[in-house]
Amino acid sequence: MVQHSRPSPQSSGPAGGISGKGVRSGPGNGSKAAALTPPSKSRGLLPHALRGRGSYAAIDLGTNNCRLLIAKPSADGFIVIDAFSRIVRLGEGLAASGRISDEAIERAISALSVCADKLRRRHVTLARSVATEACRRASNGAEFIQRVYRETGIALDIISAQEEARLAVLGCHALLEPGDGPALIFDIGGGSTELVLVDANRAGAPHIVDWVSAPWGVVSLTESEAFDHADPMDRLSAYARMRARVADAFAPLARRLPSPQADIRLLGTSGTVTTLASLHLDLPRYDRQAIDGLIVPSTSMRAISARLSSMPLAERQKLPCIGTERADLVVAGCAILESILDIWPAQRLGVADRGIREGILRGLMDRDGVKM
Repeated sequence: MVQHSRPSPQSSGPAGGISGKGVRSGPGNGSKAAALTPPSKSRGLLPHALRGRGSYAAIDLGTNNCRLLIAKPSADGFIVIDAFSRIVRLGEGLAASGRISDEAIERAISALSVCADKLRRRHVTLARSVATEACRRASNGAEFIQRVYRETGIALDIISAQEEARLAVLGCHALLEPGDGPALIFDIGGGSTELVLVDANRAGAPHIVDWVSAPWGVVSLTESEAFDHADPMDRLSAYARMRARVADAFAPLARRLPSPQADIRLLGTSGTVTTLASLHLDLPRYDRQAIDGLIVPSTSMRAISARLSSMPLAERQKLPCIGTERADLVVAGCAILESILDIWPAQRLGVADRGIREGILRGLMDRDGVKM
């Protein structure tokens, strides 16, 4: 039987919603910075304490995607033994109705049923499953969580924006470029975007210095701006309005950020940055090994964003690594990315195809006493 991890102290229940324009941030004004557990740097044979350990699983049910990762601990972290990802668009129509639609619920439960089957077949002993912005905002979030448990046995934990930011940083910070300057890590989701300023100058893991969660992700921002996809001027006007919405949401953190320095670092984890990085490399199909850990000039990411935002939808659908599933959402992701570069003008952008799931796995293994 799979043991499901209990909600963490930072998590919130279904009632922890936000208003449509709400921006959550902190510590900023004297709150305590959150420490992160560093990835192990050890190499060599698997310690005796790790032998015979079962499998661990992490499920991240976002506003757009449902993702699963199953892994076993190893001497230098963990070894992935199974994975799953499906676009479910859980937050589709949420901004207008305030509810998760019946169609979105069916798509999510179908994907989570696949996850549940994998948990059983891989003999997972400890799992943590989290839901993010769509479930935080939806009036029927609690009802949806209960139905998921009844039909799949998966106990979803609706986590707070702060916990979402912490897990993303924990999962990807190892890919930060070496350096002495401050670093900004971001996660562009379907329903929200988290920006996290970290102190990565000292040895070991970075500490969260400040953060903000804005209620604009690729789904919520796309649905905020209806426009004529066939009209070039309308496309550009809508993109400018998206940029303005995001800039307004990022403003509280932007006012608190330190003055930009020559060696500031930037690392992003999301489908937006991995997709744009694939276009930068002109890949015929997505290749995680080529993307995870890639460093891309920010000027290239801006140029790709400008090109995508000016394209008709039908042309974006033909591009490799975008296709029909992402073509209508990628422009909103570009607007968010460019707004991040406006407030944190790093010369290079680190790209991570890892994040919340990896952060969950490290937390589970640490909580279970696994010394990596």
